[in-house]
Amino acid sequence: MLLADIILIIHFLYVLFVVGSLPVIWIGAWLKLSFVGNNGFRLSHLAAILFVVVESLAGVVCPLTAWENSLRQVETDSSFIQHWLHQILFYNLPEGVLTTVYVLFALLVAVTFKRVPPNYRKKRR
Repeated sequence: MLLADIILIIHFLYVLFVVGSLPVIWIGAWLKLSFVGNNGFRLSHLAAILFVVVESLAGVVCPLTAWENSLRQVETDSSFIQHWLHQILFYNLPEGVLTTVYVLFALLVAVTFKRVPPNYRKKRR
């Protein structure tokens, strides 16, 4: 189903943003690129991983996963997109292991906030 594939792509992009932004921030800081201090980018990144951590600690299934699974109940075979993105996104690990990984990653993001702080200065007119 097309809508389920679109949700899966959005989910993949969310994960890519959460995971991929951290090395981008560190590399950007090392190269002295100004965008790594962008408040919107940095706060969005922090909020995204905190959402995952809270969701995991609360034992709540990700809304995107639940929505996609609900849509796929009528589907009998998987599409190309579904097959490969599921291979990338979903692991057969105990929930406690995943929660630990999420919390540790969030701590790494928090340390990054301290070591590579966002630019909180207001723009001058």
